[in-house]
Amino acid sequence: MAPLAEALAAAAALVARVAGGRSLSAELERAGEESPAVARAALADLCYGTLRRYGRSQAIVAALSRRAGAADPLVAALLWCALYALESGRYANYTVVDQAARACTALQRAGAKGYVNALLRGFLRARPMIGARLAADPVANYQHPDWWISRVRAAYPSEWQTVLAAGNEHPPMCLRVNRRCEAVDAYLARLAAEGIAARRIGAAALLLDKPVPVDRLPGYADGEVSVQDAGAQRAAGLLDLRAGQRVLDACAAPGGKAAHALETADVALTALDVDAARCADVTRNLARLGLSADVRTADCSAPETWWDGAAFDRILADVPCSASGVARRHPDIKWLRRATDIAAFAARQARILGALWRTLAPGGKLLYVSCSVFPEENGAVIDAFVARTPGACRAPLADGAPAQLLPGPEHDGFFFALLEKPA
Repeated sequence: MAPLAEALAAAAALVARVAGGRSLSAELERAGEESPAVARAALADLCYGTLRRYGRSQAIVAALSRRAGAADPLVAALLWCALYALESGRYANYTVVDQAARACTALQRAGAKGYVNALLRGFLRARPMIGARLAADPVANYQHPDWWISRVRAAYPSEWQTVLAAGNEHPPMCLRVNRRCEAVDAYLARLAAEGIAARRIGAAALLLDKPVPVDRLPGYADGEVSVQDAGAQRAAGLLDLRAGQRVLDACAAPGGKAAHALETADVALTALDVDAARCADVTRNLARLGLSADVRTADCSAPETWWDGAAFDRILADVPCSASGVARRHPDIKWLRRATDIAAFAARQARILGALWRTLAPGGKLLYVSCSVFPEENGAVIDAFVARTPGACRAPLADGAPAQLLPGPEHDGFFFALLEKPA
């Protein structure tokens, strides 16, 4: 089978599973193991691109379909992937139409060839008319579920369209230079020597003009640099770390913020995560950087199962959340999340805060972080916690930047709140 037909078939099978509730990253990992003949880059591009435009593709199929064939999950997913391929501009139109029809056989849907061919050709003929029709459909136009659009619009009346547009873009690739190994400007010069264009945007952050595979990054294998979003890099600076402190990273996986803390100061760090496999990721990431921490598989909201009673000077609570600020990195999130999930996340975040507060030393600081843009998971959680917790005080952020970072060209969306415990 031709490479594009093979990639379309593999992408359609994967996207159909994601539409059924599976995780995109987990399915991509499995597909790479099961289908080594399919180029992983092409498969990833088709899957990510399709899911970023999921609402639009669904609307196109609904507008053009004159039969029930699209009710077949595999056929529907194939059409979504093919529509993305057509609109991506990476392939000739006739090639996509032909290869999508061929992919039907690989999916054991040979009877759908005519339907797939006709719908894609119909889209090419009617594209101007369909474009105007989709512009009037918020879900198709903004590429987010209706409830998500409503929440962002209410929270950011003047910026909501920019926030939604950012959620559909390719994310930036940012590096964190390990300043224990090399000065940031010196590493920037090494990138330039390798033909990798970048610019400095933070204390240790370098933003690449274009993403590159990590094996192209000089010194990556030796721990001289890591890939970490510039917004995420803000956490270590806000913690006010000093040598000798006891520090807890309560939801540590995959370990980027823990590693940055250890690169920043000689602290005694405990890293927790509820998932053993993700704890293994933390250990591997620290080992690559030549760093060490006490990594434990534990539920941070149940200190009685892991805490030895010795209080922490600093706590990083990078809480589980909707991940609405990083949706462009995980486009399946937009379609798998439900409006009711937000209240459930907020309740869990409140439990985590209450549990961790007991482990914080008098005079200590707790940094609350989420990768959400929904206020219900952010400021509302902090305000409620401060109101019900004697002595809890929200401190100003040392860098002077807003608590809420909205996703943009240089970073993803994050929220930060620093809480201080009275001495």
